[in-house]
Amino acid sequence: MNIKEKDQKYIMPTYGRLDVALVEGKGSTLKDSEGKEYIDFGSGIAVNTFGACDEEWVKAVTAQLNAIQHTSNYYYTKPCSDLAELLCEKTGMSKVFFSNSGAEANECAIKAARKYGTDKNPEKNIIITLKNSFHGRTVTTLSATGQDVFHKHFTPFTEGFVYAEANNIESLKALASPSCCAIMFECIQGEGGVLPLTQEFVEAAKKIADENDMLIVIDEVQTGNGRTGKLYAHEHYDIKPDIFSTAKGLAGGLPIGATLFSEKVKDVLPAGSHGSTFGGNPIAAAGAVNVLSRLDNDFLNTVEENSAYLWSKLREIKGVKSICGKGYMIGIETETDAKEILKKCLENGLLVLTAKDKVRLLPPLNITKNELDKGISIFKSVMESL
Repeated sequence: MNIKEKDQKYIMPTYGRLDVALVEGKGSTLKDSEGKEYIDFGSGIAVNTFGACDEEWVKAVTAQLNAIQHTSNYYYTKPCSDLAELLCEKTGMSKVFFSNSGAEANECAIKAARKYGTDKNPEKNIIITLKNSFHGRTVTTLSATGQDVFHKHFTPFTEGFVYAEANNIESLKALASPSCCAIMFECIQGEGGVLPLTQEFVEAAKKIADENDMLIVIDEVQTGNGRTGKLYAHEHYDIKPDIFSTAKGLAGGLPIGATLFSEKVKDVLPAGSHGSTFGGNPIAAAGAVNVLSRLDNDFLNTVEENSAYLWSKLREIKGVKSICGKGYMIGIETETDAKEILKKCLENGLLVLTAKDKVRLLPPLNITKNELDKGISIFKSVMESL
């Protein structure tokens, strides 16, 4: 049995897999089991921050693997504390909780927001999220997700969420009440179509939260860790959240989630109120320390410059109607069906993604100019052929 046959026989068919088995890579160039090469414009859905097998990252992870791979959270470890220090110093936040994924980071944020509210009033437990949002695959994070398509199965869902229209200030105001403990949103709705919130809406959300003693909770799972040209996307809006979550690209390809807390809520979760067996795992944390330590201002400026180059080239391509997003988080509205474009790109050696009816690009942040140009060339030829 080959890789695909074995997968189809033994793995639950929850993914619409494409007909490719990736086996190795270097940087933003990957190779499949047949030896065919691909330019990677997806980075594992914004996970492989420095692409495949980045030498410095591999060295950091291997060193930790050769030291100790895991301890329980009853004990201290250096990678975990180093990563917490880096996150707090770079963001101005005060405390961190580590978990294994974006959904878990969001679960922690939700629990903390409700703890903050119910400590003041047992009925202050409603969280306002946005329509078209996406916050994870657990029952509670699906409940927080403001898309009906995700609410079809797995009932009963967790109560306590209401959904405002994104970029509609009046919709947000109408839902705010003394029973609400938080407003939770993505600065750019990734799975919802790579749609940015407006500056006016984010400022209004902050004002409404302050007036009603509600927390601002920002989901930076996909938008964070340099993806938009800033370390975290909320920096584009000049807003400091009370709580924010992140995951995906934080450890450069290893499973990790992090929930960060401001000074206002740094003590909201006391001992015993939350936990995670693998949260802060030394190997994942060592990978994240390497990633985060390299995301300095010079590197982020390069991300902004190179992504601007990519945007400019995409705008010149026939069949591209519009582009949205920020930095290397790109949604492309096309005249041709996005899923058909994805398939044709795959056939021609380019890995892209989709989000709703858009082609989505999330390349590694250190993708070379040569790899960018190769990918652009393939995308252009596919668009022209369709």
